[in-house]
Amino acid sequence: CEKGGKWEKALQLFGWGVRNKLELDAISFNAAISSCEKGGTWEQALHCVGVMWQSKVELDTITFSAAISACGTGCEWQRALQLAFVLAQSDIEPDTSTCNAAISACEKGGKWLHATTFLSMMAQSQME
Repeated sequence: CEKGGKWEKALQLFGWGVRNKLELDAISFNAAISSCEKGGTWEQALHCVGVMWQSKVELDTITFSAAISACGTGCEWQRALQLAFVLAQSDIEPDTSTCNAAISACEKGGKWLHATTFLSMMAQSQME
């Protein structure tokens, strides 16, 4: 649904799964978060991350990349960077997609200094 431009339907299906207490995995959560990005609903993306965490489903690089992208799409560069910093302090290894999402969020907010600072920080952490 998410790739076919039916992000609303994807979120409805995800919500149905949560309400019916289905055992959702990281792929399901990540698809929902990505759908939120497509629909410009960063609040829902962060809510999905919270539900994922509460459900003890392991967050991964895809989770963070999708949530950061959703925040960037919603011009919430501060929240995008907060997520990037949480990721940097976790055991999860950020990848190029995650860094691109954070830098893009800064660009959309006109915060180039933040983008370059973030890039320098990632370079120092020897990210590949």
